[in-house]
Amino acid sequence: MRGSHWWLALGALAVGLLDGADALIFFGLRGVEPRLIAQSIASGLLGSAAFRGGAGTILLGIVLHFCVAASIVGTCYAVVRLWPGLARHPIAFGIAFGLVAYAVMNFVVVPLSNAAGGAKPASVIVNGLLIHAFGVGIPSALAARAALRSGGT
Repeated sequence: MRGSHWWLALGALAVGLLDGADALIFFGLRGVEPRLIAQSIASGLLGSAAFRGGAGTILLGIVLHFCVAASIVGTCYAVVRLWPGLARHPIAFGIAFGLVAYAVMNFVVVPLSNAAGGAKPASVIVNGLLIHAFGVGIPSALAARAALRSGGT
């Protein structure tokens, strides 16, 4: 595997782990069981049936979570390839990119999915913005910059 691919895979792993850890901690402190977090991700495909699916839908949710993380990192890399100057400012670009990723997920992807939507408390919105800015956007931008520097095409 070429160097750029390794950086993108590492970025996807970092984003998936950071975002997943945030969800487990944030929602866990509010009494949500870890299995429900994974099943809520799977509900994007399966709807409410995901919550009755057991281990299979838990695994599906985890796989989907990392697929989304890889898609976000890949999109960040595509943006940096189009506008390489952004790679010189990975923190600022990463924060902005993460906030855009939050908006796309919450206002496009989730509403088009089979997941149940609804109003979110302010604490959930603030947490979502923070983890996307710092735990999704910055690692994505750093991975994209590293991939670009490694000669990725």
